[in-house]
Amino acid sequence: MVGYDPGAQGVALSPEEAALAGSAAGMVTRALISPFDVLKIRFQLQIERVSSQKREGKYWGLFQASRCIHSEEGLSAFWKGHVPAQLLSICFGAVQFATFELMTEAVHKTTPYDSQTAGVHFVCGGLSACSATVVCQPLDTLRTRFAAQGEPKVYRNLRHAVSTMCRSEGVLTFYRGLSPTLMAVFPYAGLQFFSYNIFRKLLTPSTEAGKSGGNLRSLICGSGAGMISKTLTYPFDLFKKRLQVGGFEAARAHFGQVRSYRGLVDCMLQIAREEGARGFFKGLSPSLVKAALSTGFTFFWYEFFLNAMRNLREQQRTNDLTREER
Repeated sequence: MVGYDPGAQGVALSPEEAALAGSAAGMVTRALISPFDVLKIRFQLQIERVSSQKREGKYWGLFQASRCIHSEEGLSAFWKGHVPAQLLSICFGAVQFATFELMTEAVHKTTPYDSQTAGVHFVCGGLSACSATVVCQPLDTLRTRFAAQGEPKVYRNLRHAVSTMCRSEGVLTFYRGLSPTLMAVFPYAGLQFFSYNIFRKLLTPSTEAGKSGGNLRSLICGSGAGMISKTLTYPFDLFKKRLQVGGFEAARAHFGQVRSYRGLVDCMLQIAREEGARGFFKGLSPSLVKAALSTGFTFFWYEFFLNAMRNLREQQRTNDLTREER
């Protein structure tokens, strides 16, 4: 079960093991959902005026965008920015799950609240994601830039991107879009853990005989939680992506119109004025597919690796007891 559970059977796992499981879950999940992330980012960065009578954007549907990217940039384009994205997933997963386990344990030991309630999971999940966001924001900015660029490439590799951005835009450019990210990530992650907790309780069988299929339940519960949280917080993710590619307009020119934003409020006002309310939800379709798969697989693999480590610890303890009896 995600979160500190004083009633759990077997050996309790340490925050370090939770970090390891979170990193492994993030790494596997990222490799599987990268194409949807690239599609989502391409749609989010596309400018289309609400008053226009003709289609201005280069992409207008999931299948059309997939065919277009594949024909122009090749199959590998769906994994553009995969190296910083993998580093982001590993780092984010480690910090988020380790912090979450620490927080739920602290709640259990220092407050009268039950660490397994949905409300506690909402608060601890949101705070742990904020901690991970501050640590990992530079990797998120790099991932967005790589996914956004077409051909010819502006950045040849990760080292070239870091040196170019530092030299031309300064170190603070790695934290572009941090404000909307923090505004979105607390309710987003909080709702993920909150919804996951609710779904797990609804789908968990009441009898011991029904304990099989726990990983499948994790996948289903995580997918539902991901879609709910993503829909409710989606505009902030779009604002973040628009701000992260500021100063990167040259690489975006052949995709259509580009815009420069002075900050979060200016970004919101320009989108509302030029693209209307629908502009706040551009790329929602691939984002929901990605959120369902990403959150579902993250919880699935996290619980999978936790159970694997727990079983290994139990087996080692059993072996030690057997040797002592001899």
